[in-house]
Amino acid sequence: EESFFQKDDNGKLFTQILKEKGVKIGIKLDRGLLEIPGSKDEKTTLGLDDLSARCKKFAEGGAEFAKWRCVLRIDEHDHTPSEMSYIDVSQTLAKYALICQQHGIVPIVEPEVLRDGDHDLKAAQRVTEKILSMLYSALSLYGVYLEGTLLKPNMVTPGQDCKTKYTPEQVAEATVKALSRTVPPCVPGITFLSGGQSEKDASIHLNAINAIKGKNPWSLTFSFARALQNSAVLVWSGKKDRVKEGQKILQERIAFNSLASVGKYEASKDSGKYVEGSLYAAGHSY
Repeated sequence: EESFFQKDDNGKLFTQILKEKGVKIGIKLDRGLLEIPGSKDEKTTLGLDDLSARCKKFAEGGAEFAKWRCVLRIDEHDHTPSEMSYIDVSQTLAKYALICQQHGIVPIVEPEVLRDGDHDLKAAQRVTEKILSMLYSALSLYGVYLEGTLLKPNMVTPGQDCKTKYTPEQVAEATVKALSRTVPPCVPGITFLSGGQSEKDASIHLNAINAIKGKNPWSLTFSFARALQNSAVLVWSGKKDRVKEGQKILQERIAFNSLASVGKYEASKDSGKYVEGSLYAAGHSY
């Protein structure tokens, strides 16, 4: 939220500069994570108490869409996610989405199943299906206009410490199956998060998802952070004389993922210095 009202050296709002270049303005509205009392390290998301007032302010400032992240942690020893966590995530995202739409802002709903742990692909698919099913039930209950929303889910991947290795095709099949069982066809777009995958793995998996035969009712694209920015940031390293080089790397990553969004990415052509490094961070929050 701090960045929304920042200005350049000439006193011009960054948002105005972006709008003049034809870029849509969005805003992250959640205020981070807090442990649910009585839970086994499960998190709720802060920010609902004054969300309506903030939506009004940002809509007046030109925001057209927003995102809100909730997380679920799989631990088969602790029997998590608990029912309490499923309910909290689905209800929180539904309330956020409704408030956004009341102010003319398109809500991106983000229920992230974290990669922390050693769970296998089957467990990740089961939890992803359950939270998406409960999420769309809650969105319907609150009267959210689904055609005016976007979903930002995790790809169905095993836990970071899982001993079993899965192919991109297995990840893609589990992901598409989870979505087809739970996400209504009226939802216009699914914009995957990268979840700590390397830049190359995120692109490979996105490509495999879009390469599955059959017509999906939604656009399947990307809303990556680390897997889009990491190489560019490392190349730039905050140095003025490396801005152009960093921008070139960012443009290349966007191009690779745009190709992956239509199943035409070629991993053999993606050979940057940093693209294969894992971006996983335990308990990642931002």
